[in-house]
Amino acid sequence: MIGKSKAHDAAILAGGAAARDDAELLRANRLFYDPLWSQTRLIEPEHFNTWPLVQSLVAHAPRRLEVAPGLRPRLPIEGTHFVDISITALTKLRARGASVAAGSVMSLPFPNRAFDLVCSLDIVEHVDDDERALSELSRVCAPDAVLLLSAPLHMARWSAFDEFVGHRRRYEPASLFAKLAQHGLTVMRSAVFGMRPRSSRLTNLSMWWLTHQRERAMWWYNRVFMPLGLRFKRELVIGDGIQNTKDVDELLLVCRKGHVDRA
Repeated sequence: MIGKSKAHDAAILAGGAAARDDAELLRANRLFYDPLWSQTRLIEPEHFNTWPLVQSLVAHAPRRLEVAPGLRPRLPIEGTHFVDISITALTKLRARGASVAAGSVMSLPFPNRAFDLVCSLDIVEHVDDDERALSELSRVCAPDAVLLLSAPLHMARWSAFDEFVGHRRRYEPASLFAKLAQHGLTVMRSAVFGMRPRSSRLTNLSMWWLTHQRERAMWWYNRVFMPLGLRFKRELVIGDGIQNTKDVDELLLVCRKGHVDRA
């Protein structure tokens, strides 16, 4: 039974092709992220290249929500509600003074139209039912609220990295924008996004270390690679409308919630 359980856990971590129910999806994400966050320190949001964009939005958004930030929140910790499935991450966020709640993007524990600014980065590609996830994000957005959303693009760019981190899909741009529109979300601005290494060899090496030497890999990640990445981060260049997505690995979208006629 122990061997079977380990094999099952490995299959979950690998992503697999079959759809998973909510319980299995929750388990899969906890298997990957709880060990990650247990050995990781909280990084304040002002250290990321998204901070200038966030600063431009928060003055008009007193009610704020960030979904599944782990220990990498992008919205201000003070005055923002955070939802995550990782108790480890929530504990560290709460110790910093954040308002936290256990939950997932599939069933957000808030009423309709509760927030003026919602942030959900690198989330929707991890769930089987992304329509439900987008519906929940749209539901808690007030009219004219802003949703910050990021997603990886182009299935042709699918790699072992996507499987390792639990991606269920990469989006074809037109399909993603159509999905957003169906949930009353209009893309106002966008930017090339993501910190994934360009080198496939470096990505594969990182995956090997995380799989076989997790503690040592996390030591290097927390004390060397993450600080270097933040120190030499590229400016986030936001443009009106939708960027040219031809050779883009991941896109950050600034969406506005409108009114949807369901008749």
